[in-house]
Amino acid sequence: MYSVDSKDGTKIAYDKVGRGPALILVAGAFSYRKFPQQVELANQLSEYFTVYNYDRRGRGDSGDTQPYDVGREIEDLQALIDEAGGSAYVWGLSSGAVLALLAAKRGINITKLALHEPPFVVKAEDRKPPKDFTRHTAELISKDNRAEAIKYFMTKGMGAPSFVVSMMRIMPGVWSKLMAVAHTLPYDAALLDGYMEGKELSTEWLSSVTMPTLVLEGKESPASLRHSAQALANVLPNAQLLSKKGLGHTKKLDTKKISPELTVFFTANH
Repeated sequence: MYSVDSKDGTKIAYDKVGRGPALILVAGAFSYRKFPQQVELANQLSEYFTVYNYDRRGRGDSGDTQPYDVGREIEDLQALIDEAGGSAYVWGLSSGAVLALLAAKRGINITKLALHEPPFVVKAEDRKPPKDFTRHTAELISKDNRAEAIKYFMTKGMGAPSFVVSMMRIMPGVWSKLMAVAHTLPYDAALLDGYMEGKELSTEWLSSVTMPTLVLEGKESPASLRHSAQALANVLPNAQLLSKKGLGHTKKLDTKKISPELTVFFTANH
């Protein structure tokens, strides 16, 4: 394990594997650097890249300076990029894709960007979380009601059926891992605040994200995720959409299908 200090002094823990250009992996909700599929993806990409797989703040071995602010998470990513030599490729999954996108908008030196199913809601007819989703998620955690926060986030935020949460409670080792990072769910909700209301993406702020960008979606994914990926690919000035079966993330992440696509994108001359 390595660590780097973010701008506010928070320790950000990461693992580094491989050789080649720097590639930073940004996990989504509930994920952390030791999450099995995250480790698999890092190892598979390590043949071509120096892969930085880190714990977002509040998770794993990273610190959690309060109060939380989205800008601080962007500074965490900036610290990792500085540690990697001043520029890097970045892959973000789900809310991690939103974080990577906001960081790119802020102007940090991301040379190529891969956005994997960011969970925006861009169509009025798609399923939307409750209007007070961000506030209520934070409220549950403030009362240390982690189990209820997990259920609420998964069902009302991610659209998972209630029985999925019940199954996770009895799967060996699964529930304890979810509980360990549940306090960071308000951070993911904050990243998505304002982008899950069924409105079209604004082209105004996205126009600053000009680096080569790959937007990934699974053909088996829920309609709202597919609509989000397609809308994002349309508004970013230098983006391409990759739509294939097996690239979805709402079930088990299929790293053997994802890593070759990322390798092709990041090693191509643009």
